[in-house]
Amino acid sequence: MSAMLRLKFSIELNYDVGQHGSDFIFNMQAAHTRHQTVVTEKLDISQQVVPDMHIDPLTRNRYLRLHAMPGPLRVSYGATVDIDHQIMDPASLAEVSVARLPLSVLPYIYPSRYCESDRLHQFAVREFGHLWQGHSRVQAIRDWVNQHVVFTSNSTNGNTSAVDTIVEQVGVCRDFAHLMIALCRAVNIPARFATGIDFGADPALGPTDFHAYVEAYLGDRWYLFDPSGTAIPMGFVRFATGRDAADAAFAMIFGGCIASSPIINIEAVPNAAGELVEPFHSLKALSTDS
Repeated sequence: MSAMLRLKFSIELNYDVGQHGSDFIFNMQAAHTRHQTVVTEKLDISQQVVPDMHIDPLTRNRYLRLHAMPGPLRVSYGATVDIDHQIMDPASLAEVSVARLPLSVLPYIYPSRYCESDRLHQFAVREFGHLWQGHSRVQAIRDWVNQHVVFTSNSTNGNTSAVDTIVEQVGVCRDFAHLMIALCRAVNIPARFATGIDFGADPALGPTDFHAYVEAYLGDRWYLFDPSGTAIPMGFVRFATGRDAADAAFAMIFGGCIASSPIINIEAVPNAAGELVEPFHSLKALSTDS
């Protein structure tokens, strides 16, 4: 089964670059995948610079690198994207043994910088080891994280890891994602960090922002999970995936600058057939992976 929707979004990033200039690596462009098609897109950079562009052949992450001169810098990106979700019955999705995992998936069962699955192994086995090895176990891990961590803006920083989050029990979307990933890997379920936009989030949480969520490998592809519960997974536009936030930050900055809050807008628009399909919460398993 599949469901087609079209999303239109815009991102504006503003910086005051220091006197020595700064280097930027952005990862905020919609990824090209078999089930996510970029219909139109536009990039605008306020300074007269020529950016380097690179697409990772494995992850499909799109990297935009530039050197900015001192002074104001505005980077604007907008796109219209068609998403053709693969929709599956969760009960039909079993886990894949390590011996049968594709080699490209193996890095996502190892511990990483922010997802110390080795330190959480005993806890994860005690909590989730007895459950049926399939989508329902991943959903149980997602639900446990959602129920035991409180979403609290500005409660963590760039050094906060999964172990910190399970102790402090507060965090933002990236912390929920890191903890769920670590617990999945601790019971040999491949899981990766993904970034998008928080479509459908409660306005009380603040303006539309970048969002971190989880993709877990089940059956023969990656399926979407949102442990923070603040957004609608069907409305995620994939920007980047990686082992954790270190691989998929929307902006890496080398040099002095002051950043303003991003200005992000996203909406559903009529698709090629003229139908308006609004993202909604679904109990089905969703994937935009090939």
